Amino acid sequence: MRLAILSDIHGNSVALDACLADLQVQGGADTIVVAGDLCMDGPRPKKVVDRLIELEAIGVRGNTDRYLCQAKDELVGLEQEQMLWTRAALGEKRLRWLSELPVELRFGDAENQLLVVHANPTNDDEHLWPDASDDLLERLLGNEQAKVIAFGHVHLPYVRLWRGRMLVNVASAGLPKDGDPRASYALLTLRSGGWQVKHRRVPFDTKRVAKQLIDCGIPGADDLIATFRRHRYKKIAGIVP
Repeated sequence: MRLAILSDIHGNSVALDACLADLQVQGGADTIVVAGDLCMDGPRPKKVVDRLIELEAIGVRGNTDRYLCQAKDELVGLEQEQMLWTRAALGEKRLRWLSELPVELRFGDAENQLLVVHANPTNDDEHLWPDASDDLLERLLGNEQAKVIAFGHVHLPYVRLWRGRMLVNVASAGLPKDGDPRASYALLTLRSGGWQVKHRRVPFDTKRVAKQLIDCGIPGADDLIATFRRHRYKKIAGIVP
């Protein structure tokens, strides 16, 4: 079994297509899995969903997907305006598809089970940073029996071993934030000894995406472009050049 796991596409169809083209070069996958945050903050949310439906991708719902589907007041100000713009761009059919995504997917048998979630097995919005404390991991993962946990939400790729479990952050296929402007996704292959992980970094046309953000009419485009071009978390600006 070979899975391609993409997360945090954030409405960036250019990067999504680049990852899919790279996947073909890598030999494809039995299943394409998306790990949430598929549409918000990008210029082409409709195209992203249509492409995933066309590919018969399966996936889980992220926190921003939940915002879109529930349309509640969790967001305020500019973020709420961007959410409403994205809802209008998607339309009811695609919002329904998002709303029907589960919160987790499991692959393999009990001995080598892979769990796919958005942020962590407990909720969809607490970050599992690479240096997460043992106390945090115990609270969010302590009751989980899966041998491998794959997730996104944190937009930087890493693999970490913790108490016999392998934690795999597949990072972001549309909005990288680790100082590397290339999109990220992961290939997970089930072998006799367990799951093999291979991260892929894929260049894409960032100028084209920035122009799409300007032209699409999304509120706060300048702020979104600045975040996109920075391609790093502000908190690691002094660590990642």
